[in-house]
Amino acid sequence: MDATDLKILAALEGNGRISFTELGEKIGLSKTPCWTRVKELEASGVIEGYSARLSPQELDLGIRALVHVVVGFDRYQAFEDAIIQHRSVRCCHAVTGEYDYILEVLAPDISALDELLRLELSRLPGVSRFNTSITTRMIKEAGSYCSMLPP
Repeated sequence: MDATDLKILAALEGNGRISFTELGEKIGLSKTPCWTRVKELEASGVIEGYSARLSPQELDLGIRALVHVVVGFDRYQAFEDAIIQHRSVRCCHAVTGEYDYILEVLAPDISALDELLRLELSRLPGVSRFNTSITTRMIKEAGSYCSMLPP
């Protein structure tokens, strides 16, 4: 990967719907070489896909919570399998420290979150305890991977 590839990636991180013509103009390549490089980045797995950013509030999912979960050591696979299938879990991180996993969950309101925690997440395989924090506002979301790379 060279400096041109990094410029392409940075531009696509900002706008995944940019046309190849506009992308090429932005980074100093014509349309066809730009298209070729993007296809190579996709084929190599650097670009995993494209998606739209949706507004949770507009989808009536205004409550976002982080759930720190402790799971019995012998039940982690069953827990992970259940989490992958659970529709209210937006993401799940296996972590080190006091907890085994951190989940991000979304719910329409506090009552729905309470039901999700008590009736669903607490009953997942292997869950021995959890702690929940409700986010009050998002300070930073979806930072740039390209900005983390050395110059």
